[in-house]
Amino acid sequence: MSRIVFADDGIEFDGKTPENGPLGGVESSVVNLMEELARRGHEVLVRNMCAAPLVHKGVDWAPIHSDRPYGNMPEHADLFIANRGDKLIDLMPKAGRSVFWIHNPANFLLKYRYLKKLWKVRPAIIFIGDYHATTYPRWAPAGERIVIPYGIPDLFRNAEPGKQVPAPRAVFTSNPLRSLDWLLDQWQHHIYPKVAGAELHVFSGAATYGSVGEGKAHAMDKVLEQARALEGKGVVLRGPVAKAQLVEEFRQARVLLYRGDINETFCLAVGEAQAMGVPAVVENLGSVSERVIDGKTGYVAESEIGFSSSAVSLLSDDDLWQTQHQAALQSQRRWGWPEAAKEFEKLIIQV
Repeated sequence: MSRIVFADDGIEFDGKTPENGPLGGVESSVVNLMEELARRGHEVLVRNMCAAPLVHKGVDWAPIHSDRPYGNMPEHADLFIANRGDKLIDLMPKAGRSVFWIHNPANFLLKYRYLKKLWKVRPAIIFIGDYHATTYPRWAPAGERIVIPYGIPDLFRNAEPGKQVPAPRAVFTSNPLRSLDWLLDQWQHHIYPKVAGAELHVFSGAATYGSVGEGKAHAMDKVLEQARALEGKGVVLRGPVAKAQLVEEFRQARVLLYRGDINETFCLAVGEAQAMGVPAVVENLGSVSERVIDGKTGYVAESEIGFSSSAVSLLSDDDLWQTQHQAALQSQRRWGWPEAAKEFEKLIIQV
């Protein structure tokens, strides 16, 4: 058994948070990876901004701060995973191995406070996809550059899909600031008029993103108001929901519609839907094309016209939907957190 220490100084969350409400993709991925590593027999300690100490599903959670900043870190680990923040990179000089896990486009690392520590420590940088890895210049400092995609949670991979072809219901489950306004325009003018009884259910809002979401709530609300204004054209604003409820929503969904974003480095929203057999229509922006098998489990559209026509086809053609639904179930459930955890285990150096 190895000791794995994970450090994060972002938003407040712990292992029970996903059971009680919505949680962002990064944080839910942390919970899933830590629990899987604990399940595999490792001693797993998380030091983050959680409110109080907690042991949950074999993971030891505790606040990263005690009587002094970052004062609650253990001295030793076989593997130390620093998550995103520059102040975390050199917190465990006695670790057998230190790695730096990032989730957003890597241009944020091109600041002196990051570069000096990356030069000093030379941790392996863990990227979450092939597109993501291209966002960090070759000249920039690092140890190894390693791609380990997020796992798709077993909650979605193992879920029983719906038994019948769904009604023409589309879903959007991403950040409202990531082209929801664009999608609403496509829906209003090019999709809804061509599909009788079509609905677009929007599961989105600031609550998913904790304190970060609070800072962007006003901008998000402006977009969500656009959604509310289209109630008469099939748009249903649902708000963010816990993952367990999202499973049931995907059983009733015909297609996931999401343009994508150049800042999208993995896109769990698409990955989760695909694992439930929900075809997706995306554009080739950021990493979303890595989640969809074009023409088999959805479409990677090259234009607005292609996006809208693909959405109309999946909402109205039962045979096409059934074919792509089955293809998604057969091909998009293969990579989960057990597979991702095995890749993290390869990073461990015994000391």
